[in-house]
Amino acid sequence: MTSKPKLKVLLCAPRGFCAGVVRAIDAVEEALRIYGAPVYVRHEIVHNKYVVEALKAKGAIFVEELDEVPDTSRPVIFSAHGVPKAVLEDAGARHVFAIDATCPLVTKVHREAELHYRQGRHVLLVGHAGHPEVVGTLGQLPQSSITLVQTEEDVENFHPRDESKLAYATQTTLSVDDTRAMVSALMRRFPEIVGPHREDICYATTNRQEAVKRVAPIVDAMLVVGSSNSSNSQRLKEVAERAGCKFARLVLRAEDVDWNLFGNISLLGITAGASAPEILVEEILDAFAQQFELHVETVSTADESVFFPLPRELRRAAASPPQ
Repeated sequence: MTSKPKLKVLLCAPRGFCAGVVRAIDAVEEALRIYGAPVYVRHEIVHNKYVVEALKAKGAIFVEELDEVPDTSRPVIFSAHGVPKAVLEDAGARHVFAIDATCPLVTKVHREAELHYRQGRHVLLVGHAGHPEVVGTLGQLPQSSITLVQTEEDVENFHPRDESKLAYATQTTLSVDDTRAMVSALMRRFPEIVGPHREDICYATTNRQEAVKRVAPIVDAMLVVGSSNSSNSQRLKEVAERAGCKFARLVLRAEDVDWNLFGNISLLGITAGASAPEILVEEILDAFAQQFELHVETVSTADESVFFPLPRELRRAAASPPQ
């Protein structure tokens, strides 16, 4: 009988679901419990295929636009990424039964952008074009009052009407280091620019990146559990590479692991994006246990105890459910 090669695994902590993701998923499940199926969800509730498919199996129907909802008396949940104001206005005009599961930390960015606008400032938004969160934040203000900047070159090429009337905000799931560089570029170019009271990058993004920075330089390879369309998961892979890990991969499930790439490693790091459930980490560990004799240790850099209550509509309904 051939013995398995030994593999030490360093599990990053914190990893996986953040409070905003838990709240959004719980909102769909609670709406299904209270109102029954179907419950409609505009856009993926969080960027994870496993989570989306699990909710579909329970009766959630995912749509991209409100005109795909045939019965506006059924609940329609807005995803954790947030939506433009125009979507909220459209929901009101269609008399849609809307439940907003936008992460409270994204809502904070929206409110600060609105405040800057009311105070006459033009807002520069640091983020990735096309990401739902960025689309939602851009959609809080008139197009003439907010500009997306993705690179330091974008900052250099931006010419405001009044340099004394500028503010900036950032997507919540960016690389901490990249954002620091972008903010430095903004401050150099526009010394009077106003920033957020507290940085916009969320606690979960920061904590997960810090744990990866601790583990990545000392492992042979790094696995990030998460979907390819998840911004925070993609950033974890990039952070691992920048921290010195020569081999980092983003995988959704165990079936996505290319075992040909893991033949000669003895030390593996594993983390998970904020929209990846822990069951997928366990699935991947089980798959490695088939190939290796595992020794698993957890490397923790922060304790998380953040909790966000369900959207108001669901709290009210739970207190007095429909007859």
